[in-house]
Amino acid sequence: MEQTVVRHFLYPAFLSPVPNLSFTDQFAFRPTGSPTAAIICLLSTVTNLLLTNPYVIVISLDLSKAFDTVRHSTLMKLAHLHLPDYVYSCLADFFTGHSHCTVYHGQASMLKSITASIIQGSGIGPVAYVVNASDLKEVTSGNQLYKFADDTYIVIPASNADSWVTEIDNIETWARTNNLTLNRNKSKEIVFSDPRQRHQIEPPLPMTDVALVTSLKILGVTMTNGLSASDHVLDVIRSCAQTLYALWVLRVHGMCLAQAIFRSVAIAKLLYAASAWIGFTKATCHVSQNSRRHNDKWPISV
Repeated sequence: MEQTVVRHFLYPAFLSPVPNLSFTDQFAFRPTGSPTAAIICLLSTVTNLLLTNPYVIVISLDLSKAFDTVRHSTLMKLAHLHLPDYVYSCLADFFTGHSHCTVYHGQASMLKSITASIIQGSGIGPVAYVVNASDLKEVTSGNQLYKFADDTYIVIPASNADSWVTEIDNIETWARTNNLTLNRNKSKEIVFSDPRQRHQIEPPLPMTDVALVTSLKILGVTMTNGLSASDHVLDVIRSCAQTLYALWVLRVHGMCLAQAIFRSVAIAKLLYAASAWIGFTKATCHVSQNSRRHNDKWPISV
């Protein structure tokens, strides 16, 4: 029943224009959304902005336990969507009347109402969070937000470098209104620049309470500030090497499903969001003598 409501009512409602709500920057829990699509859009925006800006700032925002603390009342922004009355009534009933108690040694505590958190395992809960985050927008023209559920990234070109204070304050205010917490200590800032530029680039002043990093993991793909995916490739190779060794051990002990496991684990890691980062790789590959020596010990036919 939940999946029917999501597919036949909520998803079509995302396509209709709604005042003060936007779903174009959200890539999670949507029919056409995926991590790969989010990474492609973000990196495409960065590379296009670098054509007219010496650098581009990307801030990865950390909303602490967003799915556990969001209020059920704020999830009812569903009322702004173009939904039939009976569907909205069903959704309103779904998010009300929840409670829990503790039973210990045959004694039960009093019931305590649950008025926050996404209901785990539900089909409606995650989509409702997408609606909840749809009114979070950038406040400065030229800046752009990209969201994948509660993973939020803000892209700021050099021409708007001074606007980061306004943007962070706006997001913090929005988070507080929705019973969420913006953790500045776990948020990260990276300054992308074109490595082909010959003139010296004067970097922006570092942000307060937000760590400046030279590489950032964007939805599982590590990118350096020079727009290189070399660190990601090395991480994937290292992870696949560990998988190969484990498969070799299992095969030595008589396991005959090594090929199927290799395709479902190692190949999946190699191909994850490959269309998003493959253009930022180089033809060179550095393999240490230690790794080469270990690889000789893993005679697995795949």
